[in-house]
Amino acid sequence: MTAAHTPEQVWQTILAETVEAVENEPLLASFLHLSVLRHSSFDRVLAFHLSSKLASAVMDARTLYEMYHQALKTDTTIHDAAIADIIAYYERDPACDAYSLPLLYFKGYHAIQAHRINHHLWLQGRKTLAYFLQNRSSEVFGVDIHPAATFGKGIMIDHGTGIVIGETAVLGDDISMLHGVTLGGSGKESGDRHPKIGNGVMIGANASVLGNIRIHECAKIGAGSVVVNDVPARTTVVGVPAKEVGKLGSIPSQEMDQTLS
Repeated sequence: MTAAHTPEQVWQTILAETVEAVENEPLLASFLHLSVLRHSSFDRVLAFHLSSKLASAVMDARTLYEMYHQALKTDTTIHDAAIADIIAYYERDPACDAYSLPLLYFKGYHAIQAHRINHHLWLQGRKTLAYFLQNRSSEVFGVDIHPAATFGKGIMIDHGTGIVIGETAVLGDDISMLHGVTLGGSGKESGDRHPKIGNGVMIGANASVLGNIRIHECAKIGAGSVVVNDVPARTTVVGVPAKEVGKLGSIPSQEMDQTLS
């Protein structure tokens, strides 16, 4: 498949992949038409998919759809980041061989996009609604992200189970995380108390990054590590507490190399 780079190319590729999927698996034809092919834009597909998954007895799918679609229309940066995230999954996840897969089936991707809209609501001052939707997203996806946390673009959360990201966490661009990662505080202090993650960082499975510390660009955190101090740029750390074990010349979030050599 030819790589898609622009938002329009990604959207057109998703449509083509979905048509092919209908031909290959007729049992899912109704689902694929309802979820993708009947919609006129990527924004409408994303709004429909999220609202279908997060609807409840308290807030129905139609109400959620209108709110999500309005947020996507109002803040075009959400659309651009959502496309960049799809490209990140396609380029970094060896299990992702189609652009449509994250959009349709990857709950890590769904949780990121739900958070982007929750953050938009938070910034509008609609904090009660943002808290409500954050709670619902946590129940459905198993990913708990405070609505105030700030995300860049090109973010991949592989598997998307057990992720916890606190209120004052800041994530840059092109970051990869595996399941079980915590970006948390280190005590009862209030205020700015969560990690700041630089561009190009990779955080291994079940790692905990705690406190108002800075993980500088293109650092790599080994699986199961507990990080409580700043990590310099292009450095690998591992252990409890995490210690430096090497330097890097690559972008670990793109390489996705889990070894520590």
